Amino acid sequence: QVQLVESGGGAVQAGGSLRLSCAASGRSINAYAMGWFRQAPGKEREFVSAISWSGISTVYGDSVKGRFTASRDNEKNSSYLEMNALKPEDTAVYYCTLSKYALATADESDVDSWGQGTQVTVSS
Repeated sequence: QVQLVESGGGAVQAGGSLRLSCAASGRSINAYAMGWFRQAPGKEREFVSAISWSGISTVYGDSVKGRFTASRDNEKNSSYLEMNALKPEDTAVYYCTLSKYALATADESDVDSWGQGTQVTVSS
């Protein structure tokens, strides 16, 4: 069973940047896509990004396209989310995910494992 631990969340002003990290342990993630979802208070969970097993292919939610960048380092069994030009509406708990499959998708049903989440707060 894989464990996913997020880090890098925090409080930032609008227009600022944060870099989230997700460290996996328990088994190798090399063959599987990784992703990020987020959930704001009172709102449904929202897809943020996904990256394929190789890191070549990425998918982004419409609200973060052009501002967020997903990456991964299979040697470190880790994935990352670089978040730029942050907006107050980006405030949420961000969850790292491991897919059941190799290809990146936005489908929550493709998620095999979830992290505990890390809080991101963007003030105006």
